[in-house]
Amino acid sequence: MITVILVIHLMLAIALIGVVLVQKSEGGALGIGGGGGGGGGGFMTARGTANLLTRTTGILAALFMTTSIILAILSGAGQERTSILDSPELSTTPLTPAPESAPSVPVAK
Repeated sequence: MITVILVIHLMLAIALIGVVLVQKSEGGALGIGGGGGGGGGGFMTARGTANLLTRTTGILAALFMTTSIILAILSGAGQERTSILDSPELSTTPLTPAPESAPSVPVAK
């Protein structure tokens, strides 16, 4: 089960990276997604392509987050739930200082 979701998660991550890189940004970036906005009846206008890529990015991001949460829940399944406050290292007994010992003095020959 975890393996299947992990493979889906990795495919979503790769698709999300690809969609983000294809988008046209203000700084230029790859800008592959931008069509030639002028002239005759192209398949999609620049604005239509931007809307499609933005919507696709949102859907992929939501699916990526969903698979992340599912993987986090499944990774803890079957394990006993414990609190860090219940660990034996945290005790309520007060700490006492160690007894002071005399400093060692080297013996002169």
